Amino acid sequence: MALEGVAEGGTQDALLPDKDVLRAVLEWLPRPIRFLMVGTCGLVSDVGFFTILFAFGLHPLIARAFSLGFATVVTWRLNRHFTFAQSGRHQADEAMRYALVAAAAQGIGYLIFAALALTVFSRLPQIAIVIGAVSVALISYNGQRLIAFMPRSAHAAHPAERSA
Repeated sequence: MALEGVAEGGTQDALLPDKDVLRAVLEWLPRPIRFLMVGTCGLVSDVGFFTILFAFGLHPLIARAFSLGFATVVTWRLNRHFTFAQSGRHQADEAMRYALVAAAAQGIGYLIFAALALTVFSRLPQIAIVIGAVSVALISYNGQRLIAFMPRSAHAAHPAERSA
């Protein structure tokens, strides 16, 4: 039993789920579900960081810019690890592609947020964050799938990288 190992001087690692089992379960889930799970983590990060910054008196548009940047890093790392297969590109190239797609999709979400946070949801701008994020989820998923994490094909490789 897992608790016996801890009682006998083992580590608490015995109480944690096996990483391979967790990865297998996640890989079994369809990619759109994994994307939504990662997006939910990003949204929680976004709203949480925004709420902290807003509580310290930052203007909602400024607080949102910082929280959106933070959430983008969180979702990039999680999507790269759990949602999409390795593209075969260098991590910096993937990051740049991810940032471009995120900027386009989240730019739309930010405009939705700004319009709502400065009007109907001025007392609770976190609702505007959620509405903006949900509004662009499909755009973001397809952009990340088709641009950021699209596997690099052999014919698109740099001539020096092609095998003879």
